[in-house]
Amino acid sequence: MTALPDSALVLGLESSCDETAAAVLRADGTILAEAVLSQLEDHAPYGGVVPEIAARAHLAHLPALVRRVLEQAGTTPAGLSAVAATAGPGLIGGLIVGATLGKGIALAQGIPYLAINHLEAHALTPRLPGVASHPLAFPYLLLLLSGGHCQCVAVEDVGHHRRLGSTLDDAVGEAFDKSAKLLGLPWPGGPHLERLAQGGDPARFPLPRPMFGRPGCDFSFSGLKTAVAQAVAKGLDDMGRRDLAASFQASVAAVLADRARNALAMLPGATALVVAGGVAANAGVRAALAGVAQKAGLPLVAPPIRLCTDNAVMVAWAGIERLKAGMADGLDHAPRPRWPLDQLRQAGAEQAGGRP
Repeated sequence: MTALPDSALVLGLESSCDETAAAVLRADGTILAEAVLSQLEDHAPYGGVVPEIAARAHLAHLPALVRRVLEQAGTTPAGLSAVAATAGPGLIGGLIVGATLGKGIALAQGIPYLAINHLEAHALTPRLPGVASHPLAFPYLLLLLSGGHCQCVAVEDVGHHRRLGSTLDDAVGEAFDKSAKLLGLPWPGGPHLERLAQGGDPARFPLPRPMFGRPGCDFSFSGLKTAVAQAVAKGLDDMGRRDLAASFQASVAAVLADRARNALAMLPGATALVVAGGVAANAGVRAALAGVAQKAGLPLVAPPIRLCTDNAVMVAWAGIERLKAGMADGLDHAPRPRWPLDQLRQAGAEQAGGRP
């Protein structure tokens, strides 16, 4: 472990997809400044994220965003103790923008640079002071539910994660977006589908619940998406669209709850059930998982909605956690569009001087 004064300031940078974000945190977890610039309007006409547009937007806006959060935090680059930037997984153009800026600041100020795994940033967010009702101890079960990822992860320590299950095809966020598009809803579809489902009858359409009741905690959502497409093809009035949205959401929530129960059985001694990622903002999903946690006698920890989606607070906090564990990265660390969580353990041990 490395002593890090509570007053130390860490800058976090996030540019892995279509949110440009920066934040400044004190080492004790106090958020001094945060800013997120959404690229929604840039990508909406194309029905999804266009990598080149995203990279150019990060390049155009991230430096100004950094200046803004530093000013709000009442500091300058010289006042920073470290810089943490998302280095993967994600769209390579955006990752290069954020990592390069982070390395430049670190080099100029002679301070540590931390290459943050985006998935680990989500995994460690529940340990940010104030997110859980009490300090969250390892190990805990994480359901990582985002646009491109759907995993059950045993979070055992900083840099130590075991993937217990993952999706065999579509991630749950992709299933939301694709089903929303079938229902004629704008992109990104998840929030629009949730609103459409309000007041709908979740029992009207007997949609499949893929993998429900099977051993393990893997996921599959492509069949559910196909069933939605078949229902839409038969024709729907406005009430039918609401009912189908509600039925889809109910199926997803039931599957996630079932997979979470199995995953908890695979992690004896778990201190909590944690849900993170964009889909964690869905109220129906949270309610289903809360029931699972209650029956297991565990708390359900769900970050505030602004910290469920991509943000730089989680990146800065992951940097703080890694600094305290004696980890840092060289300026030659290359961004990685693919970077599984279970590859962090070996790298973390090397950086910490052989930490087991």
